[in-house]
Amino acid sequence: MGTVDAEYAHPRLAALYDVFDPDRSDLDAYVAMAEEFGAHRVLDIGCGTGVLALKLAARGVDVVGVDPAAASLDVARAKPGAERVRWIRGDASSLPPLQVDLVTMTANVAQQITGPDAWRQTLRAAREALRPGGRLVFETRVPARRAWEQWNREASYRVTRVPGAGAIESWVEVPAVAGPLVSYRWTYVFEADGQVLTSDSTLRFRERAEVETELTAQGFVVDEVRDAPDRPGREYVFVARRPGGQERPMSA
Repeated sequence: MGTVDAEYAHPRLAALYDVFDPDRSDLDAYVAMAEEFGAHRVLDIGCGTGVLALKLAARGVDVVGVDPAAASLDVARAKPGAERVRWIRGDASSLPPLQVDLVTMTANVAQQITGPDAWRQTLRAAREALRPGGRLVFETRVPARRAWEQWNREASYRVTRVPGAGAIESWVEVPAVAGPLVSYRWTYVFEADGQVLTSDSTLRFRERAEVETELTAQGFVVDEVRDAPDRPGREYVFVARRPGGQERPMSA
């Protein structure tokens, strides 16, 4: 499964993930697409603390959530309604045989799969999990927007007061940019006991043509590339389909 970033794998940080990122309106588009495509069975790759999986399950969707970070899955399993979701620890290669209508990778998930072989394996696993005619939907940042240039201490520093945990300082910095790979580090300082935790991550910024070429090579048909409704011009949202079978009509 490889190394998992501390913000997902460290129990103290995983428990605070939803506190530091409470506005998940970015997931509304995925809920809407599940309805648009008539998806009754969904696989969420990189489900994290389970926010999307639980939103879909609450609507009666049969959801499988897979993630390599045990601490994040512990948070997800403790949430109301968690018993409606099938949680699996691992990456896309860890999946049992599935026949889902929709596979999702939200937020940073697709970009955090940085290695070319791992990316191909993930796309192949997503295709295998889909029924013929099912869709894969994921987002990735537009490289030309150079989002990482805003990832610095001055722009990101804040103090968050968490009930039961006290005040926590946090900020992000970018130690390195190497071609399409951007490495960044979050730092967290806990006032209660002075503990300092850091989480190092790397994202791969892929051009649209690169993603489309790889999707086609792994047996997908790229139906369309949408804009993220809440971040116009900043994200590519890819909608790819496993060919064959009977496509479900879009919901009215």
